[in-house]
Amino acid sequence: MARRARREGRGGGRGATAGRAARKGLWGIARIVSLITTVVVVIIVIGIVLTLLDANKDNQIVKWVLDAAKFLVGPFKDIFKPHSAKTKIAVNWGLAAVIYAIVGGLIARLLRR
Repeated sequence: MARRARREGRGGGRGATAGRAARKGLWGIARIVSLITTVVVVIIVIGIVLTLLDANKDNQIVKWVLDAAKFLVGPFKDIFKPHSAKTKIAVNWGLAAVIYAIVGGLIARLLRR
């Protein structure tokens, strides 16, 4: 009985255990958010590189990456309208990648608190 009282006095009771479990769960969710953010940013950046290097758009892998990137950057379409099509993609898609990275990083950081 004295051991239990000492343990609870140090914050070792059920409430502390539940708090640790909740933090552990949120850290897991933060990892998932970070992973998803990284995948999204990588797909967009690869799409930019493939566009700038004039990759063969008939290739299935290139087509898939470009289609996925176009879907992900949809809300950022035509924010800037430079004359060159490649510059337009690089600027708008680059902005999308930066925004995704910042927002995903902030969400993950908030979950880790």
